[in-house]
Amino acid sequence: MTTQDRGLHARVLDSLGPAITSGEYPAGSVLRTDELAQRFEVSRSVMREAVRVLESMNLVTSRRRVGVTVLPAPEWNVYDPRVIRWRLAGTDRPRQLRSLTVLRSAVEPVAAGLAARHATAEQCARLTECALGMVATSRGQQLEKYLIHDIEFHRTVLNASGNEMFAHLGDLVAEVLSGRTHHQVMFEDPDPAAVTLHVRVADAVREGDAARAESLTREIAEGALQELDILAP
Repeated sequence: MTTQDRGLHARVLDSLGPAITSGEYPAGSVLRTDELAQRFEVSRSVMREAVRVLESMNLVTSRRRVGVTVLPAPEWNVYDPRVIRWRLAGTDRPRQLRSLTVLRSAVEPVAAGLAARHATAEQCARLTECALGMVATSRGQQLEKYLIHDIEFHRTVLNASGNEMFAHLGDLVAEVLSGRTHHQVMFEDPDPAAVTLHVRVADAVREGDAARAESLTREIAEGALQELDILAP
């Protein structure tokens, strides 16, 4: 695929994906590849490749003589970062944010406890660096800069857990944190208590205190759920 084709392919996905996940194309809708190619002014090969990607996410199924059929939401790959991004951009954002935040609250405290047992010196240093970066950008409405440190902090915790299943949730958590910021489901400045908790988690992991790392991370998760009650009820 040429660079131009990749750009066209991304444009098609960024239009069709949100249209499907938002319900613009309800389950059972049949889309014709030729018609879609004409609509988006792309070649059939670009359109077919876009459909293959949507199939890999279980958003659609494609059959000859039938076309591209939109699948019901329970069949979607809801862990795919792009599906998460598209759903967070839609009208179902509050429910999606809550669902993902509950998932985080179940996984990240355990991951932090494991990180206290398994983190390398480099990972401990990285956690401290990220936490201090969060402190430095937590005032003055610097949410985009804060987000960079926040994502890296949580990704590092998941990686440092030593559990490959947790580590692979890094992109999912990144999309949740990005979605909260980009869709204004955040206060103008992060909660100071939450920022401090991240610093304390980094300290607990570095000191090898698994129980404290898990407990503090659970506080962070509970705080995120409480914020949703206010900002995205």
